[in-house]
Amino acid sequence: MVSAERIESYRKKGREVQLAQTGDEDLGPLKLLPGTWKNSGGFAARGWNMIALPFAADDNPFAYRLLMNHYEEELKFSLVDKAVPNRGIDRAAGTNTDQFVVTLDFEQMIKQIDAEDQPDSGLAGPADLPIHHEPGLWLHMTNERTDDLDIARLSTVPHGDSILALGRSEVIDGPPEIEAINGLPTGVTHDLDNNPYLAPYKHYSDNPFKGTITAAGFPGFNPVSPHELLTLGLPPNVARTTVLEVNTTVNSGGIKNLPFIVKQANAVEMVSTFYVMEVENGDDDAKLVMAYSQVVILDFFPRRDGHPGLIGWPHVSINTMEKVDEPSYEKASMPSA
Repeated sequence: MVSAERIESYRKKGREVQLAQTGDEDLGPLKLLPGTWKNSGGFAARGWNMIALPFAADDNPFAYRLLMNHYEEELKFSLVDKAVPNRGIDRAAGTNTDQFVVTLDFEQMIKQIDAEDQPDSGLAGPADLPIHHEPGLWLHMTNERTDDLDIARLSTVPHGDSILALGRSEVIDGPPEIEAINGLPTGVTHDLDNNPYLAPYKHYSDNPFKGTITAAGFPGFNPVSPHELLTLGLPPNVARTTVLEVNTTVNSGGIKNLPFIVKQANAVEMVSTFYVMEVENGDDDAKLVMAYSQVVILDFFPRRDGHPGLIGWPHVSINTMEKVDEPSYEKASMPSA
């Protein structure tokens, strides 16, 4: 929790927008994020994505396809907006209880370097195809927290999705433990060998997607356990890890979508976990490596297990990147007065 002295300084100084700096204590658990993060090479230091999509074809009785992407990413954090005030009062005490939020803007840009799907739709697209653009904000709630929630992520996606996810941060010694992810859809029987409805998943379970990687021993990206490559890509000599986990199902979080999305393949839930690792490399300054996993649940088609409701299809993205640059005024757009 930020000290009372820091809160009082926010109250006196007022709101301030400036170029973000790594290590700025006002950013709290977000202080290592400012700058530009990119993929740095190595078969695990790339992005991997899986998503099930509605798809109708004469030879596709299940009306969906499973799309796999191998991608490169640029993730920029450039401006910090300090002491954003949320006004409030303690009615019983008759005193002000303003909350002060410190925000860090970001822009995520992703292009695929390889893609394929099952069944083969002819729609997976070529290399260098832009497949995702997401501007947004990370928030650090400095005081007046609810349920110990100290961070939030606000995102907008050009498909027509608006996201508020809330969560908690922690700093741990050493590398993180990557949580397991089951990539199979809910609402269907998870028997790959005997449930023909999961044929696309069985295909990639038996033949994991390798994208552009040709290195011997590379296991590929398996949609049944998509977290495994993230674990494989963790660097050695991690001294500390800042864990940032947010979820749209927590408290007032949620996702709003365009009507077409709601009708066709509704995005109903997102959980994302960022692991910001300080790697000891023999120099005075530690190298910074970021890994993340994100799962968005898409609801479409009636469940096939006898229960009411829709099938929940996990849309999973994982990536490992290094910080390659600090913010600069040339790379950040300052807002007008």
